[in-house]
Amino acid sequence: MTQPPQVDIEIRNVIKEFAGRGSEGSTRAVDNVSLTINRGEFFSMLGPSGCGKTTTLRMIAGFEDPTSGEILLRGKAVQNVPAFHRPVNTVFQDYALFPHLTATQNVMFGLEMEGIDKTEARKRAEEALTMMRLTSVQFNRKPRQMSGGQQQRVALARALVKRPAVLLLDEPLGALDLKLRKDMQYELISMQKDLGITFIYVTHDQEEALTMSDRIAVMNQGKVLQIGSPEEIYETPATRFVADFIGETNFLTGTVEGREGICAMIRLDESTVIKAAHSEDNLKIGEQVTVAIRPEKVNIFAAQGVVKFDDGTSRPVAQYIEGLRTDPDINLVPGRVEYANYIGTDTRYTVSFGGGNQHRLVAREQNFGLRNDTYHEVGSSIHIFWDYETARVLRQ
Repeated sequence: MTQPPQVDIEIRNVIKEFAGRGSEGSTRAVDNVSLTINRGEFFSMLGPSGCGKTTTLRMIAGFEDPTSGEILLRGKAVQNVPAFHRPVNTVFQDYALFPHLTATQNVMFGLEMEGIDKTEARKRAEEALTMMRLTSVQFNRKPRQMSGGQQQRVALARALVKRPAVLLLDEPLGALDLKLRKDMQYELISMQKDLGITFIYVTHDQEEALTMSDRIAVMNQGKVLQIGSPEEIYETPATRFVADFIGETNFLTGTVEGREGICAMIRLDESTVIKAAHSEDNLKIGEQVTVAIRPEKVNIFAAQGVVKFDDGTSRPVAQYIEGLRTDPDINLVPGRVEYANYIGTDTRYTVSFGGGNQHRLVAREQNFGLRNDTYHEVGSSIHIFWDYETARVLRQ
């Protein structure tokens, strides 16, 4: 029998309010948040600026106290435990290194404050710096003599040398250039798996969260809107905000005309009905809803000629369309190309469809293999299709 995962962090109905100035009322930065983070997990809190993710992290660290609710670390409530007595360490975006100390001295500092012998502290500090792939030459450099990536490794070594149960990371890659950020993402993933330490990572970068996390909590206006794996968050968003914030999404508004299992029929206009997947037990006929479809899920091909396949074969468009019309899982609609933008790895098409061509979708076709000679001219007639299970009905 599979054992349930051990829990490192549990947040129960936490509210955090900050008092306003003068006649201003208080601001609720975190609004009744509850979540559980498992031991050894890479857990990210993702959302726009001001959504409450950093405030939540600071409450776990002990830098802020909840207005109400409970925070438990490995089963013990820590509301009244000061930050320096909690089994956590924090890595900040600006690294917060002492500029007058060398890399080794920066890492040793916390150990010496705990009364650890200087020789032992130096040994552990150098082991931590070596684990961060820094060299003995770099051990003796001060922060101003190091690159941003090297400073970030020193900050990580300083946090990890005390062997915390949980490592908190507050947008630690935000000051790095794009290439170095991507390199450090994979280094952090590898490091976290090797160490087995729970990482709680705060970011507003959607790609970063999807790349690195075991699970993600998407936050907005102090609330957690959805928690799930990167695949769950991206493929089955729970709200329009989540769908819009994570990647690019098409949104179509219509009314529910029928239901069959997880398939809902949505009327967009007098002549256009599409199908989409839903997970709502009480979805009502006549209810207005939004349908979310990712651009890469939308297939596009010319209204005439032949359809090319990646294996080198082709079929007449008319024959291909007839095959799609008989597939109950497929949405198939004629349309028109409004815009075409070549963006390297793929081409981004904006297409119109439906009664009076009043609806618009973005479709993305990758430029690879035998399909890279397929280009749809602006103004040309096309067909678009997608499997109904790749489209999601959203109510909020």
